Amino acid sequence: MRILDRIDTPADLKSLSMSELETLAVEVRQQIIDTVNRNGGHLASPLGVVELTLALHYVFDAGADQLIWDVGHQCYAHKLLTGRRDVFDSLRKAGGISGYPKIAESPYDSFGTGHSSTSISAAVGMAIARKLRGEPHRIVAVIGDGAMTAGMAMEALSHAGDLGLDLLVVLNDNEMSISPNVGALSRYFNRLITALPYKRAKQDVSSFVKMLLSERAVRRIQDIEKAAKGLITHDAFFQELGFNYIGPVDGHDLPLLIAVLSNLKLMSGPILFHCRTEKGKGLDAAERDPLAYHGIKPMAIKQEDEEGLPRFPEPNNVKPPVRTFTDAFADAMLEAGAEDDRVVGITAAMPTGTGLAKFAERFPDRCFDVGICEQHAVTLAAGMAVRGLRPVAAIYSTFLQRAYDQLIHDVCLQQLPVVFAVDRAGLVGEDSPTQNGTFDLSFLRSVPNMTVLAPRDDVDTALMLRWALRQDGPVAIRYARGKAPTIGDVQGRDIARGEMLRQGGDATFLVVGPCVAACLKAAEALADEGLDVGVADVRLVKPLDEALLDQLADRPIITVEENTLDGGFGSAVLEHFEKRGRLADVRVHRIGIPDVFSEQGTREEQLAAHGLDAAGLAAAARRFLAGASKAARPHLSVL
Repeated sequence: MRILDRIDTPADLKSLSMSELETLAVEVRQQIIDTVNRNGGHLASPLGVVELTLALHYVFDAGADQLIWDVGHQCYAHKLLTGRRDVFDSLRKAGGISGYPKIAESPYDSFGTGHSSTSISAAVGMAIARKLRGEPHRIVAVIGDGAMTAGMAMEALSHAGDLGLDLLVVLNDNEMSISPNVGALSRYFNRLITALPYKRAKQDVSSFVKMLLSERAVRRIQDIEKAAKGLITHDAFFQELGFNYIGPVDGHDLPLLIAVLSNLKLMSGPILFHCRTEKGKGLDAAERDPLAYHGIKPMAIKQEDEEGLPRFPEPNNVKPPVRTFTDAFADAMLEAGAEDDRVVGITAAMPTGTGLAKFAERFPDRCFDVGICEQHAVTLAAGMAVRGLRPVAAIYSTFLQRAYDQLIHDVCLQQLPVVFAVDRAGLVGEDSPTQNGTFDLSFLRSVPNMTVLAPRDDVDTALMLRWALRQDGPVAIRYARGKAPTIGDVQGRDIARGEMLRQGGDATFLVVGPCVAACLKAAEALADEGLDVGVADVRLVKPLDEALLDQLADRPIITVEENTLDGGFGSAVLEHFEKRGRLADVRVHRIGIPDVFSEQGTREEQLAAHGLDAAGLAAAARRFLAGASKAARPHLSVL
């Protein structure tokens, strides 16, 4: 029987010997590898914090003490140790446990996360609440070095240090986030590892360490100290913020971690504990290339060779035969950069995910990865635009939400020519509700001076980027995560206008973005039943192609969007007819995402759940047209 099978709550760890804890670390790591290989998901990050997770749960009292994980990629071992072992095989599946901390899922998940750099702010809030309520528990925030570079983390550190709160921040330093870390702060962390300056005499350091640790731990740390040129700084960056800085220490040395944390638990005031970990620890290929193993597809790892021995080759994440929207954008950026040296690319720590890595490789002086700093990325783009450059800010839809103020005030208010490549717009699949980009049509179209486009395929994506770079104001191009098959004629496209792809006498699907493909399939199925439904690709969400809408007003209209219905594309269509004074004449039925946060599942499962697949669209049109034939007068309906 595995030791892991005996761990139902973190309290069960406290009775284990050190050798049993180290065996448990091996079992936890193997369980993570096996499950992620079956289900897909994040792998390198959770493998790197297994020992740190065990030590935290061994020392602190989970349930009473509050443990906050930043981003959430790191939380798989935490989930295995907090009563979710038997359902761990449902990780990231529809109806299963989330790949991120989630308050509704477990009382051991102190704070829900999905975006980075929020943990310290949440921990400071909890520490203030604890103080006001006179409670005794401890609060620990675990944050990666990549997430620490974000402005929000720095703001929270400054506030915590100013208040002098009893708070432990664990810096999990593996020298990279999803992509290699960038920026002066990241370089500072690296210097902490290799050349910490002494501000205390040697004997002062030794005596301070001995107060914290056993003699055995002191000897271990002295070895680390020699290699790292120092253990504790006196007045470096974190001290200036009001934190006691401890570290760096080996984040895979369980006895050392437990010894240090046990003593830190007794200290008061803000403390930053610096741990060095290895991303992908325990999986050779992931240790060699943690970027490739940050997130993997199901069955990406073959676990046995011909002799039955474990083997961990490179992931077999084969690109789909049809290009994705991101691929189309990446290629279009290369063309644009070659034609115009004013074109620059900006990403917030996602050069690979957004496709800008290709641009960066070819035009290194014109591509800027600012780290996990979306607000800075947008205003940086504004500054570039003011001085004549043509910046393209490639940011996931869910992360662009973090820079909404900058988008409004720094770009749109000043009508600057910044192009926003809004990747992962719509439903994104298994990554949890935090990652869905289902609000951007609503929040983008409400901003003056903003133009919003949505390509249906790879050809439109490239044409829209080319068009956007010629405009004198801000343009957002929002596209989905997934395949972008070519739909319709390639030649003669005018992406500044909508396009009728299929004529229909009974009704028209008025569609935006990749939902066009599903609408065409739905229209074919309806035709077999004798219903003649057309398909119009709108392309422009703001401004709308008013001529196309007026042309279609004499028959029922079904708007389709992969966005929340509240304030989205369908709402824009209603607003258009209201301005025309024609709401009483036009039957409009809206299909999109209702007022909910969409739960995890495959992208296909999510689309089907909201009736945005071909079968769901056909069924909705069938019901709508049946109702229309019985209606005494026109009215609105919503799905």
